[in-house]
Amino acid sequence: MGDLSRFSSSKKVNAYIGIDIRRYQSGSFLGNDHINKRGNSNARRVLYLIVINMLKQQRWGPNHIVEYYYKLKEPPYSKKHKVTMIACINKLIKCLYSLALKGTLYDYHLASRKSD
Repeated sequence: MGDLSRFSSSKKVNAYIGIDIRRYQSGSFLGNDHINKRGNSNARRVLYLIVINMLKQQRWGPNHIVEYYYKLKEPPYSKKHKVTMIACINKLIKCLYSLALKGTLYDYHLASRKSD
């Protein structure tokens, strides 16, 4: 992905990776939303594997992205796995973008306070 400071917002990082939402709409017809997939497929794959590994290694320490995954899987939301994974990748990108711009390390307690 390179230097994240070249992007002006985390939404532009999402567009670069290709997980921004593509909406199809014509007149009164509104199609299903999908991810764009026009971005960097290697970065998309790496971020997907990062979230998968976070889920596998959750016993080693708390992580707000894993908590967000299980929150979206609970009955009021009950999102499908791929939809939940894209939402977690989006949250991970926001977290990485913020950490890269501020030059700080990840702190679970600080991140969990911001997500509440």
